[in-house]
Amino acid sequence: MNEKNFIKSRLKGFYYAIKGAWMLLKTEQSIQVQMVVSIGVIAAGFYFDITATEWILQLFAIGLVISIEGINTAVEELANFVHPDFHNKIGHIKDIAAGAVFFAAIIAVIIAMIIYWPYIFQNN
Repeated sequence: MNEKNFIKSRLKGFYYAIKGAWMLLKTEQSIQVQMVVSIGVIAAGFYFDITATEWILQLFAIGLVISIEGINTAVEELANFVHPDFHNKIGHIKDIAAGAVFFAAIIAVIIAMIIYWPYIFQNN
């Protein structure tokens, strides 16, 4: 593969990734809610002047939840496309994907509690 085609294909892939992210933000309420929560947590990070390590953990948790939420949405869309009518197996698959989001969100909440507990409840 020549270098020009490689760069062109990478740029095309980047375009599709941005397009997909925009579609998620524009159409999916769960992603919109996660973004609002993320903005609030980021604002809290600036307010409490958290450390660089805390920023890394917080941003990793935010990215994890939003990414898993996007994958969950893709699984649901694919399942609905493959079998538009109710089916127990499709419901099971969707529940598993939603469970992955739940795990990521619980871990994100625990990370937030570990980071912000001392800032909020410090004994000064």
